[in-house]
Amino acid sequence: MRQRLVIVLAVALLGACGKRAVEEQTDAKKTKAAEAAEPHRENYIEEANVVELAVETQRRAGIEVAPLAMGTADAEVLLTGSVQPIDSKVSEVRSLARGRVTQVNAKLGDRVQSGQALAQFDNIEAGELASQHSSALAELQRLRVQQANAQRQAERSRSLVSIGAVPVKDAENAEAEVRAISESIRAQEATTAGLASRLSRFGVQPGADPGNATASIRAPFSGVIVKINVAPGAVIDSTMPLFSVADLSSVYVEAQVFEKDLGRIRKGQQTRVRFEAYPGETFTGRVVSIRDILDPQTRTAGVRIEMPNPANRFRLEMFATVELPTLGTHAALTVPTEAVQTINRRPVVFIKQDALHFAAREVATAGEGLTKELVSGVKEGELVVVKGAYQLKSVFLSRQTGEEHAH
Repeated sequence: MRQRLVIVLAVALLGACGKRAVEEQTDAKKTKAAEAAEPHRENYIEEANVVELAVETQRRAGIEVAPLAMGTADAEVLLTGSVQPIDSKVSEVRSLARGRVTQVNAKLGDRVQSGQALAQFDNIEAGELASQHSSALAELQRLRVQQANAQRQAERSRSLVSIGAVPVKDAENAEAEVRAISESIRAQEATTAGLASRLSRFGVQPGADPGNATASIRAPFSGVIVKINVAPGAVIDSTMPLFSVADLSSVYVEAQVFEKDLGRIRKGQQTRVRFEAYPGETFTGRVVSIRDILDPQTRTAGVRIEMPNPANRFRLEMFATVELPTLGTHAALTVPTEAVQTINRRPVVFIKQDALHFAAREVATAGEGLTKELVSGVKEGELVVVKGAYQLKSVFLSRQTGEEHAH
């Protein structure tokens, strides 16, 4: 009896163990299946995104592949920087007179034209000048009336002298008075013209009401407002900078270069500049200055690259990547430039997996020209599409669009 009980217990234990093993195997299979179904999240371009193309279609598209091999690439210094105005093209706008601001027309970042009114103010000095101008005009008119009377008196004196009614000395005195009044008139005209000129510089018309001498503060040239230091109601004078206007027809890209790379760059060197705002576009600049003082914390020196900006595409503080080609070379994996395509704003190449399938692979690139260096994302020996990559990209994007519509 005892022996039979032992056998039954052993059978039960074996059955439990077998059931548990089956469950564990099932769980392992489910886990592997889930992992296979789950996309690899580290890659922006998923490995599951594979283009399938028939052999005949590949032939018509002119697709060619080649194994990646080490070659030589031009050495470059890569810098990051930002767009800044050129110092000599930034103007501080000040008032020419004391006054109280009544209106501010411009805002930070506004594009303005030469002569455009940036603000209006009650020009205290212009009001005082307008009063002086009015008084000067009145005095000038008084002198002209006096001159007319003196001329008539001189004419009478000459007539009386001619008939012997008065001494010659009286006629001479009358003529001298006419000349003296004429000199006073010329002096008063100069004073009046000077006051009128000062009023015009303030933007006030001569003869304006002295109690309403409103003047404008105007832009010295076309550009962008980069600083505002004034608000309505503020009392201002000629010592206070009110606006800063920057001419952005050309700009600097200011970057920092490490001490170890200083010997590889020089003033006047041509550079290539890229902006995140304009993917796929490359712009040309020129190194115009390299600072002589290193930052003791970062061991870098400031570099300025000047760039023309006729279309005003480069805005202040835009981030930029600067590529400075040097005379050296180094070993690298390189491909023709046409092999690198842009998908979802990322550079990719197409790797051939088998006779019919090509996988989009995100890469990091360097260099410009006929070839590009593949810095990361691929390995030596992999088959990469060197011709026809654009056609593969078109198929890739059309398939993505189809899948989105299907969902």
